[in-house]
Amino acid sequence: MVFRQALNTSWQHLQQGIESIKQYDLYLEKAANEHETCKSLQALEGVGPLNAVNLYMALGCGEMGQFEKGRDASACIGLTPIQHSSGGKVKLGLVGKYVKNNMLRGCLVSGAMSAVNQAMRRPAKTKKEMWIQQMVERRGKRCTAVALANKTVRTAFAMLANGTEYKAELLAA
Repeated sequence: MVFRQALNTSWQHLQQGIESIKQYDLYLEKAANEHETCKSLQALEGVGPLNAVNLYMALGCGEMGQFEKGRDASACIGLTPIQHSSGGKVKLGLVGKYVKNNMLRGCLVSGAMSAVNQAMRRPAKTKKEMWIQQMVERRGKRCTAVALANKTVRTAFAMLANGTEYKAELLAA
């Protein structure tokens, strides 16, 4: 009897947690859709409301004073190879996983993996989807997801710095 009551209490806490997360997701989606910059960032492949808000915050909230180039922003998030350079010899290592903003990195790679899986299910419609398919053939899905996340951060940086909108380049018919 006591075990059933404890189990029921745990179940109720779980249900409350799930409802709280659903409510948070609704608020986040509404806030991202009301904010023009976050709304435009959602046009990128693999970027939803959560990634749009996090990218906007990570890239300086429109001030662009934090980073000079998109590569710097991408390196700060942990999406570029680590350099082991000395004496004029440039050696690139693996992509660094141990960075201060690993939550954003994980979200971006997860969104990119979703875009990679989607691009592999159907024929390419855009140049970026064609690039994804070719990259998967050469390097695999995981490497492609990290490369797409890197490209997403650089594109988002350019969008915020120049005040432009993202428009995917369609393949010629």
